[in-house]
Amino acid sequence: MSNQSVVPTAYEPKNMKFRYLGNTGLQVSLFSLGGWLTYGGTQKGDIVKECLKTAWEHGIQTFDTAEIYSNGACEIEMGRALKELGWPRDEYVLTTKIFFGTGRKEPNTRGLSRKHIVEGLKSSLQRLQTPYVDIVFAHRPDPATPMLEIVEAFTQVIRNLNLAYYWGTSEWSAAQITEAIQLAEKHNLIAPVVEQPQYNAFHRERFEVEYAPLFKQYGYGTTIWSPLASGLLTGKYNDGIPEGSRFATNKAFFENTIKELQTPQGQAKIEKVRKLTKIAEKLGASVTHLALAWAAKNPNVSTVILGATKPEQIVDNLKALELLDKLTPEVLAEIEEVLDNKPKPVNTFGRDR
Repeated sequence: MSNQSVVPTAYEPKNMKFRYLGNTGLQVSLFSLGGWLTYGGTQKGDIVKECLKTAWEHGIQTFDTAEIYSNGACEIEMGRALKELGWPRDEYVLTTKIFFGTGRKEPNTRGLSRKHIVEGLKSSLQRLQTPYVDIVFAHRPDPATPMLEIVEAFTQVIRNLNLAYYWGTSEWSAAQITEAIQLAEKHNLIAPVVEQPQYNAFHRERFEVEYAPLFKQYGYGTTIWSPLASGLLTGKYNDGIPEGSRFATNKAFFENTIKELQTPQGQAKIEKVRKLTKIAEKLGASVTHLALAWAAKNPNVSTVILGATKPEQIVDNLKALELLDKLTPEVLAEIEEVLDNKPKPVNTFGRDR
């Protein structure tokens, strides 16, 4: 805590970069820390606090969780860590996601009914031990609930209940997002402002093509997950599946991905990782840093969510910050040549502006 100020402060940005969350006034650290598959699952107790503390000490002020992560245990672990760390609540950005529930059988404890959006978020906040989150995401679209009800419910948690400041979507189609925004405009409700999609060098189509009009028309923000393709882009699976790795500790979840690695397509991806490693080494970095910096280089990415089981991983991942300026158009072209998977933009029939 600073002695000079009467207002308590604990945050020091270090060399972190910040971006606005889409077309809002909210700034998020270019890299953020999430709890998917780690906190409350494989990692519990002091290690969670150590990871959050390390992220914070390196300039990360944005943290992501969800009600479904370890069936609520992730929110409990991250909430306890945040409470013990005691940072001023206005100095960090906290996000959670509502849809899947926490594994209970009663049908209204999942989905996007007004009941579950309101009660699910209240339950999340109890587990997180905080009065509000900065952003609440609809973790998936819900075809069973009218879109107007969904938009009304998120407006209610923001406008009437003060449980969140912004709402967003996760893995929604561009058409669904557009529908939600247009309904909000028509009915004087609050529109979603941010999507949480998967985006990495091997998974590009939806982000770069389908969402392109959302970025152009609405300035829609993004908090991207799996920037390392669940570790594939770190090179650690080049020669099999090491013990303690994500594929080893979450075998059932990654069953199809693991099978794919044995196929010619999977082997082709590993070959690309080997070639990307050579490009990274020329820049004095690892392929992990290269993959993270590549994702962060996209101006439509507001923040890149990192996952980490130990503090050293976070420190290492953040070396990607030093690589951003080295990703010149020439280097990016070299990466594109290796990836050979640039999605074709929508045909404008020569009418592009």
